[in-house]
Amino acid sequence: MNDLLVGLLGALLATNQPAAVSNLVQKKTGLAVTVPNVNDPVEREYLKLMADDNAAQAEVDQWITENQKFAEKGAGVEAITLRARIERRLGAVRKAYDDFLQRNPDHARARLAYGSFLNDIQEEESAETEWQKARQLDPKNPAAWNNLANHYGHFGEVTRAFEYYAKAIELDPTEPVYFQNFATTVYLFRRDATNFYKITEPQVFDKALDLYRKALALDPQNFLLATDLAQSYYGIKPPKSSDAEADRKVALKLTEDAVSAWQTAMKVAGNDVERQGVHIHLARILINGNRFEEARKNLNAVTNEIYFLTKTNLTKKLLANEGKAKGTNAPGTNAVTK
Repeated sequence: MNDLLVGLLGALLATNQPAAVSNLVQKKTGLAVTVPNVNDPVEREYLKLMADDNAAQAEVDQWITENQKFAEKGAGVEAITLRARIERRLGAVRKAYDDFLQRNPDHARARLAYGSFLNDIQEEESAETEWQKARQLDPKNPAAWNNLANHYGHFGEVTRAFEYYAKAIELDPTEPVYFQNFATTVYLFRRDATNFYKITEPQVFDKALDLYRKALALDPQNFLLATDLAQSYYGIKPPKSSDAEADRKVALKLTEDAVSAWQTAMKVAGNDVERQGVHIHLARILINGNRFEEARKNLNAVTNEIYFLTKTNLTKKLLANEGKAKGTNAPGTNAVTK
C-alpha cells in the first residue's frame, strides 16, 4: 500500500463502500479481499490495521530520507537514536497485529498482511510462518502462494518457489506480478530449472521469456516489466554448432528479438531519462550485432550527463568494432552481450 491508499481506505470505510474497499485493496496490494460488510467490526479493524501499518512504514521512510539529508549537512541524528525511534514506531504496529490475531487467529488476510510487515522489517522466518498460516487458512488466496514462493526463491528452496508460483498463477492467471516473479526466478536459477523441468538451458530461457511476455501482456504499460524482459536477452548465449551459417542466423534472430523488446520498452518509457536509457541498451545491442549506423543514431540521442561515461565507452566500442568489420567485411554475427 502507499500514502494515497491510506487516505482512500479511510474515506471508503467512513462511507461504507465494501465493494470499493475490496477492489482497491486487491488492486494496490495483490491481496484477495472480500469485504461483505464494512460495518462488521472485525473487518473495519482489519482494514484500519492495514492502513496504520502503511502509515507507519511511510513515516519511517520519511524519517530515514530526512535524516540522510540532514546528515549531509552535518545535522542528522545518530544512527542508534533513529533506530530506537523506528523500533518504537513499528513496535506499535506489531503489537496491534499481535493483539488482533490473538482475538482473530483464523483471519487469513491479517496473517498475510502481518507476514508482509515482518518481511519488511527483515524477520523473514517469522514472515514465512505467518504466510504459511494464511495459506492453510485460505488455500485459494494466490497472494499467500506468491509470497511464499518469493521467500523460497530468496532462501534456497528454489523448486518450492517454482511450484508455489505455478499455484499462484493457477489461482489467479490475471495477476502480472506472479508471472514476473516466476520468470525472474526461472531466469536466475537456470540450473535448478533445467533439473526440475527436465529441459535444456535454451528451453529454460524460452520458458522465462514466455512468462515475462505473459506478464507484459497483462500489464503492457509497465516500463520496469518491459525492461526486465528486454534485459533477459543479455544472458542468452546460443550454443555453437558445426554449421557456422546456422549459428549466424540464430545470433541475428537473437539480436532482432532483443532490439524489438527494447523498442517495446521505449514505447512505454515515462520520461526522457528512461528513454535515453533505452537508447543506451539499443546502442549496445546494435554494436554487438554490427549494425553500426543504427547504433550511432541511438548514441546520438543520448544527451543526459548521467549516461556520459557509458556513452563514451560505447562510442569507443562502436569505432573499434566498425574498424574490425571493415577490415574483414564481416556481417553481423555476434550474440546479444553486455
